[in-house]
Amino acid sequence: MVFTGIIQEKARIIKVEKLDNFSQIEIESSSAFIKGIKVGASVSIDGVCLTVTSIKGKSLTFDIIVETLNVTNLSNLKVSDLVNLERAARLGDEIGGHILSGHVSGIVAISEINKTANNYILFLEANDELIKYIFPKGYVSLNGISLTVGEVNRKKNIFSVYLIPETLRTTTMTEKKIGDMINLEIETQTRNMVDLINEMKEDK
Repeated sequence: MVFTGIIQEKARIIKVEKLDNFSQIEIESSSAFIKGIKVGASVSIDGVCLTVTSIKGKSLTFDIIVETLNVTNLSNLKVSDLVNLERAARLGDEIGGHILSGHVSGIVAISEINKTANNYILFLEANDELIKYIFPKGYVSLNGISLTVGEVNRKKNIFSVYLIPETLRTTTMTEKKIGDMINLEIETQTRNMVDLINEMKEDK
């Protein structure tokens, strides 16, 4: 399954059940989003590809296994939180963002939020393993949103993204604050290219 990084709507968490190395969440979506969805369908929840396990009215339930809990921010979800939703892309759909797998590379922390009259800029701190894949004007997914990287400060492991008004309107980013953890997915071609170059350097 693939996604485009263009968020279709925000949904509210209405139930969270946490067990040992396992979690189940239930979200309430709109009639338009849920139309045609069946059990077994793939949905991106804050950038994480999850499978619909049950449907009741306008609510969808998802199971989250331990590996997903360990590498994403979904373990922090609680009732009333808002999440970004996107249905899996279908053949022939327009790709408005960039191709995403819904397999999160890791989590990054919001280190600064810069709001001006015409700009909303997020600064995020990544670890050494992730920052090597992040480049100015490159693509990343943050909580499922396809975004273009602004600046990258490799000395501080910090990068920025600029959010346009439409992104702020249709996603949960205005709800976020400094210190919040965000799911990051690295663009596949970028990851492969960096890994290939590093392998070539090691072979010399």
